[in-house]
Amino acid sequence: MLPDPIVQNAESRNQFPTDLPPKYYHEYFTYVLDFVRRRYWHVLNENETIFLDSYDGLSEDAQCLFIRFSNRSKSFFRVNNVSYSEIEDMPAVLTELLENHFIESICEAHKERFAEIIDLFTKPELLVLTKMLEPDVMPSKSIKKPDLVRWLLHTYDFSALCEVISEMEPVVKVTFEAEVMLMKFLFFGNRNADMTEFVIRDLGHVRFQNFDEQHLSIQFETRKDVDDTLMVSLMKEMFDVIKQEQPPEDIYDWFMNWHASSGTGLSAKATASFNAFILRVSAWLERKKMLSQALTIYQLTNDAPARERRVRLLFNLGEIEEALALCEEIAESPQNADERFFSLDFYEKIKNKKSRIIKRTTRALKAAEAIEVAVSFRFRVEMGAIEYYQSLGYNAFFSENEPWRTLFGLLFWDIIYDTNVQTIHNPFQRIPTDFFLPDFYFKRSDLLKERLAAAHSKEIIDEMVRQTYEEMYGTTNVLVPWYDGALEKVLTLTSLLTVEQIRLVMLEIALNLRENTRGFPDILVWNETEYAFIEIKSPTDHLSSRQLHWQHFFVEHGVKSRVVRVNWLKEEILVQSESSDDR
Repeated sequence: MLPDPIVQNAESRNQFPTDLPPKYYHEYFTYVLDFVRRRYWHVLNENETIFLDSYDGLSEDAQCLFIRFSNRSKSFFRVNNVSYSEIEDMPAVLTELLENHFIESICEAHKERFAEIIDLFTKPELLVLTKMLEPDVMPSKSIKKPDLVRWLLHTYDFSALCEVISEMEPVVKVTFEAEVMLMKFLFFGNRNADMTEFVIRDLGHVRFQNFDEQHLSIQFETRKDVDDTLMVSLMKEMFDVIKQEQPPEDIYDWFMNWHASSGTGLSAKATASFNAFILRVSAWLERKKMLSQALTIYQLTNDAPARERRVRLLFNLGEIEEALALCEEIAESPQNADERFFSLDFYEKIKNKKSRIIKRTTRALKAAEAIEVAVSFRFRVEMGAIEYYQSLGYNAFFSENEPWRTLFGLLFWDIIYDTNVQTIHNPFQRIPTDFFLPDFYFKRSDLLKERLAAAHSKEIIDEMVRQTYEEMYGTTNVLVPWYDGALEKVLTLTSLLTVEQIRLVMLEIALNLRENTRGFPDILVWNETEYAFIEIKSPTDHLSSRQLHWQHFFVEHGVKSRVVRVNWLKEEILVQSESSDDR
């Protein structure tokens, strides 16, 4: 159980509203627009400032209906289906939006989006529409809706279809879609977060870090920063759609044409996102057996795992010398454990002309000791190992990455979320924007080292961790889980290590948060005289490069750690053994 003060503080902070006022979304949207006005006015274009001024001129109910439209995934709406209890005079509000150009009636300009319009109607309704167009020509009632839609488009002019649809029931389209998208993008800084962040905060599902808005930094300094970052995000979304519909040859041409016309000379702000996009497209082409094309795109970045994939593709394409040279380049400056061990293994494979080699991870696994665990733990191998060590008198729990991440998150909480580093840009930010970039360490190295220098004893470390845990309990932090026992795991870990070992592991994590917050051993076992972090492997499991990295690191710095293989002990053998013991 948690210490009483922590429980009391947690309970006092959990008094959240259980519902929201009728126009809660209006408050949220207004806040977003005001936030963008204050911080990003310098990057807005004329259309966006016109949108903001025009929005301010609407009545509150008209603003509410526009927000309702904008928050939905569809762009077109049947007027007769629009109903919100908090908006009283719907016809007047629709008229206001129409007169102020926040919605528009369907027209010739929407021809390319007819599929979205027609999707608003059921097949029986479309049959009625067909009868209105030409009473004597009626498709069979058994016709499928997609076939009926194709027949309508083939048979009738789009303007005639719009006219009949409007007679049957007015359909409108929400406008200013690009402007609203940009407002949200500027506020959140990405396309993943949305207005539901406000809702989950106010319903108490997530407690966000409390930032003073005046200390938040601007994420986008120039319009080019905005346009390039948003463009890459939209291209990622487009790729996810068209890869389901088009052959890989067309996808390759699409990407290369885009890169030639718009993908070069991107703002530095968009670079990390662009590199991630490169890796996504290349990996997909590789899976589609488009090896040369995948290699061409991989060559646009050196971000891991691009260089590894290039070596493999070069080798498969017969470019042996080039593959060897790239292996040597990777070995000189690996970005992570995967690159480090891959470059050594693959270089050996090529140089010795072996079709297969025993990888360093496999060698380490084969050299590991073995224990016997009941086969009933086949799908819970770590729990079986915990039970095995507990039967030998050890304390044990499942550790893996969590206590290490939690220790890092608690020990450096204020440094991670330090607004002076200028990586916190909005009040809903769960992690700083440089969290998974090399910049994280470089920007904070002095602060991190100062903190570790101040934490020069286990007592001080434990006090820092306890205090942060109590003060920040329940606040979202990607590294820190909140449940009974999480703190105790961290304190067990710190009790077993020396201050210097803690310092070294924390600095190693800080150097590469994306890679070095993973790969820690599965379980921790200890008694009064010894301890060990143990990586448990079933007979069908493999050792990863990250796991081997931490094994090497721990050995180098005197942290007791090892790999242990599990052999399954058949239940009948177990029963016989127990019977012999009884005799």
